[in-house]
Amino acid sequence: MAPVPILIAAHICSMLGFATFAALLPQLRDAWSLSNAEAGIVGGMFFAGYIASVSYWTALTDRGDGRKVYAAGSAIAAAGSAGFAWLAHGLASGIFFQALLGVGIAGTYMPGLRLLSDRVSPGRQSRSIAFYTASFGIGTALSLALAGAVASRAGWKAAFLVAAAGPVIAGALVLAFLRALPRAGAPAHLRALVPFASWGPILRQRETAGYIVGYAVHCLELFGSRSWMVAFLTFSAGLHATAFPWSAQTIAAAVNLMSVPASIGGNEIALRTGRRRWILLAMAASGSSGVVLGFSAGWHWSVVLLLLAAYSMLVMAESATLTAGLVAAAPAPLRGSALGLYSLAGFGGGMLGPIVFGAALDVAGGAASKVAWAAGYAAIGAGCLLAPAVSWCVERQRARP
Repeated sequence: MAPVPILIAAHICSMLGFATFAALLPQLRDAWSLSNAEAGIVGGMFFAGYIASVSYWTALTDRGDGRKVYAAGSAIAAAGSAGFAWLAHGLASGIFFQALLGVGIAGTYMPGLRLLSDRVSPGRQSRSIAFYTASFGIGTALSLALAGAVASRAGWKAAFLVAAAGPVIAGALVLAFLRALPRAGAPAHLRALVPFASWGPILRQRETAGYIVGYAVHCLELFGSRSWMVAFLTFSAGLHATAFPWSAQTIAAAVNLMSVPASIGGNEIALRTGRRRWILLAMAASGSSGVVLGFSAGWHWSVVLLLLAAYSMLVMAESATLTAGLVAAAPAPLRGSALGLYSLAGFGGGMLGPIVFGAALDVAGGAASKVAWAAGYAAIGAGCLLAPAVSWCVERQRARP
């Protein structure tokens, strides 16, 4: 079977536990008596587990069969969701199992991208990567919708337990339908300290380093906004005399699905207008629209949802372009290590995003303040807002004799 649809299907399944905590954040925050910052920490610990392990997972794909790496990551992701269902009961245990889930998904997302890039021709890579990375939004939407549906009928523990089945299916798909490929391996002098020994050659390439930094600020905004989306909708709904026509989890799922074509379309625009120009434009637009969204909580629900959808699409507009650019710029023998460093930087930003948002809420007046929500969105979008100015300064510095 064709590798691209198999890997996209596996990726979506592997993501079933990704947004379960975000979908149930208001409920678990109140049940466990957490502050907004503590709730953000639990959400952010997914990314802590991810960044602690992703470079090792992806470096392993430079040295051996990436399918086995993917299967191992799938097993750990399933254990993270199942463990949360059975054993989590507060801040410390929630942190542990969210981190374990992050370790598992780190073993599937970028290793899956490596499996894909090795199995498609260079001419098809950019679009294939765009579809693969965009399917992250489908997985997130399915995770949100499933968590809301199951929790409303059987409780939050059942939601985490059902989500654990997804990674099991993902690992089985990869092992059953992808054949092993011969692996040349990374250069011998870089193997001893993999992945760290390969970071120097990767970062010395200016173009590759730029994509890595860009992905970091992109992910801080992306995952910060997604982690607090259901909580924002819950707050906004409480300000209206009439309730939203759908649950917060259902709205969040629909919004995440709407962002999928934005990622694919953004990559198509970038292929025609230039990657750098499109990335900077999309970042400036997402950062500024987030602040407007934060102030809109008390407006008519239709306006709130329209702004939320537009913001989420703008946040995703440069995602596939960044990843496709990194894959094209990275040295082929070190592509796995480059993807690992890229993902580490990005999900490092993703780890900070929920925490920065929650801390900004607390500092600016708490989750009952409209100004505080605007401050939260401004805090996670600051890097994207500054990106065009930073890029301009760097270009001026390079142009000097």
